[in-house]
Amino acid sequence: MARDRVSEEEAKKLDEVRARLDHQLGLVASVDTKPLPLATQSGSDDEAAWKTWQGWRPMSHHLNKRQLWDAIYEEAMRDAASEPTLASYLYSTILSHKSFETALAFTLANKLANNTLLGTQLMVMIEGAYRDEPELVESCMADLQAVFDRDPACERYSQALLCFKGFQAVQAQRLANWLWRINRKPLALAIQSRMSEVFHVDIHPAATLGRGLMIDHATGVVIGETAVVGDNVSLLHHVTLGGSGTGRGVRHPQIGHGVLLGAGATVLGPVVLGAGCKVGAGSVVVTDLPDHVVAVGVPARVVKRDIHLLEESLRSMDSGLHYVLDYII
Repeated sequence: MARDRVSEEEAKKLDEVRARLDHQLGLVASVDTKPLPLATQSGSDDEAAWKTWQGWRPMSHHLNKRQLWDAIYEEAMRDAASEPTLASYLYSTILSHKSFETALAFTLANKLANNTLLGTQLMVMIEGAYRDEPELVESCMADLQAVFDRDPACERYSQALLCFKGFQAVQAQRLANWLWRINRKPLALAIQSRMSEVFHVDIHPAATLGRGLMIDHATGVVIGETAVVGDNVSLLHHVTLGGSGTGRGVRHPQIGHGVLLGAGATVLGPVVLGAGCKVGAGSVVVTDLPDHVVAVGVPARVVKRDIHLLEESLRSMDSGLHYVLDYII
């Protein structure tokens, strides 16, 4: 539904969605905006009431950094014992390191290195980034936990760390974004170029990514310079968050917390996808979507509303396909 064809009431609601999403994603400051409380005890009422579209928060089943590193190390020990062919690989990537940060830095440096962009120099840079900005590590832990929680193919943390290129690409972009923000833009762009070559994922260093992001399969994902992606978002392969026009302002989508974009979904221009939206595979979104809707088609049209009030299966990775089967585009 195009903005020039909606009623005054619908246009007002969409404006409210945009304003709320701006606050959610930290695009504007507000004295009324309060951070979500962190989980402090297992099984708390706060945690039971929390939903993915409210933003990232650690849960009682999530591991802290020490626990996470211990779990990854133990997984690598078991794999090295059961599969001797992988023993040297697992030693160099995990077992020879003393912390989660150094193992992650080694993995990314070796993935991104080439004959002229040396792995040793990249590892020094990455370790320095993790020391100077601990939030990079915290975001990485949130992403790793999101993959473990939401991807049924992920059975172990080490599996995602070493083998899932979507996870690795997101961590590489977070580093490029850090470089971009401290005005080391040539190196940021060089890392973006290597990401595209190695992972077949092209995310501009200036794009803003929330915590708990999962990119499944990842091949062909493109996210433009002024795009903003909220917390707990799930993207499948060949998703495009593309721009419109050649202007210098905001020209890419703003994606709310807890959104799911199916394989091949395309979102074009400075449109807003409200919190908890689900966009079907192959759909093309060119206009704003309110919170908690399922949208499909070319152009995408809303086929179900208020899905946050429905059964639990529609609150995470379920695409809402049963609403689409009888839909005629």
